[in-house]
Amino acid sequence: MDETVVQVQHFKKSYGNYVAVEDISFDVHRAEIFGLLGPNGAGKTTTLECLEGLRQPDSGTLRVMGLNPTQQTQQLHKVIGVQLQASGMPDSIAVGEAMNLFCAYHQVKPRYDLLERLELGAKMNTQHAMLSTGQKRRLALALAIAHNPPVVFLDEPTAALDVISRTELHDMIHELREQGTTIILSSHDMAEVEKLADRVAILLRGKIAAVGTPRQLTATSDGLTKISIHTEHLSLNDDIKLPAVSQMAVKDEYEVYYSSDPAATVLALLEYIKAHNDPLIDLRVERPSLEERFLEITNHKEMAR
Repeated sequence: MDETVVQVQHFKKSYGNYVAVEDISFDVHRAEIFGLLGPNGAGKTTTLECLEGLRQPDSGTLRVMGLNPTQQTQQLHKVIGVQLQASGMPDSIAVGEAMNLFCAYHQVKPRYDLLERLELGAKMNTQHAMLSTGQKRRLALALAIAHNPPVVFLDEPTAALDVISRTELHDMIHELREQGTTIILSSHDMAEVEKLADRVAILLRGKIAAVGTPRQLTATSDGLTKISIHTEHLSLNDDIKLPAVSQMAVKDEYEVYYSSDPAATVLALLEYIKAHNDPLIDLRVERPSLEERFLEITNHKEMAR
């Protein structure tokens, strides 16, 4: 995990007068799932495209497996797999033909097993134009990993996928990581990134607003911890004075409290219901999610402009 596989140092990229990425730096380690988050226009796609050798950075240092993406493009293609939001494949190419073509380019045997696993085995002779959006996403993933690249870039990998397909893809991502593959993941699905990523960088207006593990980012949140409690006799009411609670609500027979010190609040709640002989049915303590932290960071940054 300590081996640096992707290196970005003081990377800048502009389009005319528009600054897409402004002096960002981060490293990604071997067998790490690294998430790139940010609102539209934050610089995620530009960063990925420069790392993939599709665009030329204005300045800074970018390295993937020690290779310069724009100067060593041919070598780069051997060590990376890319799942783009739009594949760019011809409408008339069949699923099997696409797999044969990509594997021939990388000089490996066709990975029909990947097509079977991603429920595309029955679509071998189906043209790309006739595939559903979800099937196109699954085909793009199969082609991206068919040559077993050590680094894989996934841009919105589960967009338009159903729950079963999304779960299968998550399983494959974890398997790739266990095999030593490094994965850079860009997604608008915060719950997905929180579930999958070892570390996350949040981009905002071309700059890194925060970086760390999902747990580190949510632990530094200004948000309150949500405490939901349901008791047999519903003895809790609005008149109870609880430490560190700034908000409360009632939902489906649950008393819901928002606390800045969840340990103190939970202890006071348990003491209260014990004193009132009100048996506990359910107690839930939920820390702020990555999505809530993301909104907090982006809102704070926007307000500070």
